[in-house]
Amino acid sequence: MSYIDQLKSSAENAGNIVCMGLDPVLSVLPELSAPVRERISGYFSEIFRRMRLEGVVPAAFKPNIGYYASLDSPRDEDFSGSLALADTFDLLETFFPGVPVILDSKRGDIAKSSENYAEEAFGKWRADAVTVSPYMGSDSVLPFAREGKGVYILNRTSNPGAADIQNMLTLDAVDEKELYPFYISVAHRIAHWASDHPGIGAVVGATSMKELGEIAEYYAGREIPMLIPGVGSQGGSASDVIASLKSAGYPLALARINSSSGLTHPWKKGAAPEDWLDRVMAAAHALFAEAAL
Repeated sequence: MSYIDQLKSSAENAGNIVCMGLDPVLSVLPELSAPVRERISGYFSEIFRRMRLEGVVPAAFKPNIGYYASLDSPRDEDFSGSLALADTFDLLETFFPGVPVILDSKRGDIAKSSENYAEEAFGKWRADAVTVSPYMGSDSVLPFAREGKGVYILNRTSNPGAADIQNMLTLDAVDEKELYPFYISVAHRIAHWASDHPGIGAVVGATSMKELGEIAEYYAGREIPMLIPGVGSQGGSASDVIASLKSAGYPLALARINSSSGLTHPWKKGAAPEDWLDRVMAAAHALFAEAAL
């Protein structure tokens, strides 16, 4: 199955376009005395079991590798974080077979290094898709373009400093007679790569609705997946995103609206309250309803 078909199928089966980010923060998890690996794996296992019981299934998952790798101490031969990430992949495969897993690693390097990073994501972690930086160009990006896999290229991100570079006016490499915001030039390049490599898509944040609408309109006639972070704690609204996508004529089944802490620990700070699982499920039900197809 192509990655495009996997996205369409998972959206139809789930009935929504939610991507659930899985970024463990130890300070908000219960069972403070348990080892790191067991705490993370046990936490997600309880959430996933409850989600299955209540029929709450997202259309994608997105673990961010940095949250797990930072819990390793390689010099001390301690790989608790990486082992927890492996457990997370196993849990997703068990509880949610067929739902795409996007490894958020934001790689991008010279060609041979990118080949190694692609092997890390697809060969070793066995992810369905990966996030990639476009800054170093085609020989950095295209090693990730493997058959049946997704590649989400940073296009217009959700962080506050995104405009520093991504909104600068540039002379477009595709249209050398016109000045465009850099994020539009990147969108042109993504569309060019995607024409030869289906499954290449874009990361476009929900915190800049003007830019999101422009990019969605440009992608509307093309099968270019969009990963849309920034909903929840960063201030973006799923209903606003969906309205923008519909207005642009973009195919909703190819979009994934991501929320991470807003779903996995909606209390944000401090130890998990006694009713933590109920609060997780309430947040999930609300977002899934808001992002329903």
